[in-house]
Amino acid sequence: MTTLVRLEILRTLRNKRYLMFTVLYPALLYVFFISAYGSGGTVDGGVSVKSYFMVSMATFGAVGAVLTGSAQRISLERKSGWTRQLRLTALPGRAYTLGKIAACAVTTLPAILVVFAIGAIEGVDLTAAQWLGLAAALWLGSFVFAALGVALGYAAEPDAVQPVVMIVYMLMALFGGTWFPVSDSLKGYARFNPVYDYNQLASFVHGQGVATAAIAVLAAFLALFTAAAAVLYRKDARRA
Repeated sequence: MTTLVRLEILRTLRNKRYLMFTVLYPALLYVFFISAYGSGGTVDGGVSVKSYFMVSMATFGAVGAVLTGSAQRISLERKSGWTRQLRLTALPGRAYTLGKIAACAVTTLPAILVVFAIGAIEGVDLTAAQWLGLAAALWLGSFVFAALGVALGYAAEPDAVQPVVMIVYMLMALFGGTWFPVSDSLKGYARFNPVYDYNQLASFVHGQGVATAAIAVLAAFLALFTAAAAVLYRKDARRA
């Protein structure tokens, strides 16, 4: 499984589309949003614009990296017959699924760190412990969406997976606080959106304490998406 993870990481980092849409694009959007809202302003209960959109664009890039990377690659592997070839090896199904999730989650780090670097340049002021804690929280949270990407890769037909992923991705971002703060009237519903809970992992750097409720919800989503990915993988294996 270690070899599979290493190969998946190298394939992703060599992909120019990955670098453009999941690393550079969120960074450009971050600069756009802080300019549009006013870099000295505040949102969502006094959180600075620079800090708020630094987190939301980092999560946007991370979710995009794992959703598009895992789902579309799996669909192509299914279409080309590569997945079927892997099943003929000694690699167990759970190792393949977990390997995909782990490899995709590692590739979220560039998306997170590039936006953080721009945030630091723009004047986001955090302690070293806060920077490290925030990076770790967002990286660990990305495993949830890596599992979702694997599940979508097996749930959708290869020719339909790209629009399915984009619809899911954009809807979760739209109602998850990525583009704008979620209003009080929508927060009750937003708590069932994993992207909203993912953004809430940054609450400790805003002086709001550790978001234990968000952690619990994300853990539940991780278990659900991982189980779904495993079931769909076995279903695809029986069909092949």
